[in-house]
Amino acid sequence: MFRRFLWLEWKSFFRSASFGKSLGLKILMIFLALYFAVMFLLVGFGLYPIMKKLYPGEDPLEMVNRFALAYFALEFVMRFMLQTLPVMDIKPLMIFPIKKRKVVNYVLLKSLYSFYNILPLLLIIPFGIINIYKGAHGAATMLGWMVAVYAMTLSVNFLNFIVKKRFTDNLKALIPLIILVVALLLLDYFDIFSITDHFGRLLNVLIEMPYLAIVPVVILVGLYKWNQLNLESKFYLDAGLKGKAKSVDTKDFGWTKKFGSIAPFLQLDLKMIWRNKRPKTTVYLAFIFLAYGLLFYTNDAYQNMPAFFVFVGIFTTGIFMINFGQFVPSWDAGYYSMIMAQNIPMKQYLASKLGLITFSVVVLAILSTPYAYFGYEILLLNLACALYNMGVNAPLLLYAGSFNKKRIDLDKSPFMNYQGTGASQWLVGLPLLLIPIFLFWLIHKFLGYEMGVGFLAVIGIIGLLTRPAILKFLETCYRKRKYATIQGFKQKGE
Repeated sequence: MFRRFLWLEWKSFFRSASFGKSLGLKILMIFLALYFAVMFLLVGFGLYPIMKKLYPGEDPLEMVNRFALAYFALEFVMRFMLQTLPVMDIKPLMIFPIKKRKVVNYVLLKSLYSFYNILPLLLIIPFGIINIYKGAHGAATMLGWMVAVYAMTLSVNFLNFIVKKRFTDNLKALIPLIILVVALLLLDYFDIFSITDHFGRLLNVLIEMPYLAIVPVVILVGLYKWNQLNLESKFYLDAGLKGKAKSVDTKDFGWTKKFGSIAPFLQLDLKMIWRNKRPKTTVYLAFIFLAYGLLFYTNDAYQNMPAFFVFVGIFTTGIFMINFGQFVPSWDAGYYSMIMAQNIPMKQYLASKLGLITFSVVVLAILSTPYAYFGYEILLLNLACALYNMGVNAPLLLYAGSFNKKRIDLDKSPFMNYQGTGASQWLVGLPLLLIPIFLFWLIHKFLGYEMGVGFLAVIGIIGLLTRPAILKFLETCYRKRKYATIQGFKQKGE
């Protein structure tokens, strides 16, 4: 039966309406997978000598155990953000005499062959073999350690599925868990309670009693069983027919009426962001990435590269602009043909998008003013980048949007979700970031820092002053490709 399921998925892949896109994406992912596989393998072979060099006189295995919890925590975060849940179209199978447990087991076991579960082996196995080769520990000890650590990795795999199923639709419910994790990190950082040391001591027990590797295996089986029962409870043909009663969100954003002719479109965009997962996540990400500058402003390595701070300024003040603007008008794919059928000026529609993006840049620029702590030069550069975003990058994003013709499911998570992503999304990111960096570098090299900042600000102001002419040009571009866009939005094949 498993062989038949694989054959069905193989045919589904090749018969997909977007086979070309899926194949190209998978080829790209294969190259990335090979790169990360080589990196993990090199780290796996180099971990023993690295630990010997960093901690002379200490057992490398015990030092690795000490940092194991941090690794598992990072792995869980990466899986939560990047790993997709194992899926299979089960509705056609429900009318056949196939045991549902067989289908559920196939879905869960298929996840074990994920690349996320193969990478840890490239760390664990080389490190274990070198420990045996160097005579640091016996074969039985290292075998028990490798089984235990890999069982923990697979446990993280199944724990991620449980957490995702429970919290993806309600990210606010994760706040207590995040607070708990942050509290433990702070306690560890200030040496009040070191949870990493305690976890490392538990793993050290395996050195003396490798047979205790059975404990992580039992935990793994328990998490597998939890996922199995959870999926089986939803394995019914009418499971999704009865909708849950929800309170109606009556926010009408009446305050937008003061914006005149663009008010209806602005109101529509705000409602879409408020009520749907994917656009709402772009707002959360904008606030999270406000802290992006701390990675660079506090690092001495970047202090002599002010052009790099342009990247930070463009990114922090324009992250919502980038995440939202690159999918205009795909956000409106569900009713775009209706909008185009009305007697509505395209210029008003585009002006509302520019207005929303401009407002977001202003808000993020204001929220980034605490970076003045690192010097008034940083504050001035961020404000100049904000002006550049409003005057140049925002219209550039809308121009790239005229080539968008892939629809978006608003209720799906944006993490590792390439729906709606085409060539224009990949290409537009280069001029958004590289052009201002190059312009600033050129002016800074010959005329100084202040002139570079002023140049970016002036270009942004010119863009704002010429916005009516820019809107007229954008209107022409969107009208020219209107029917191609509508036809593209009708295609629902993944």
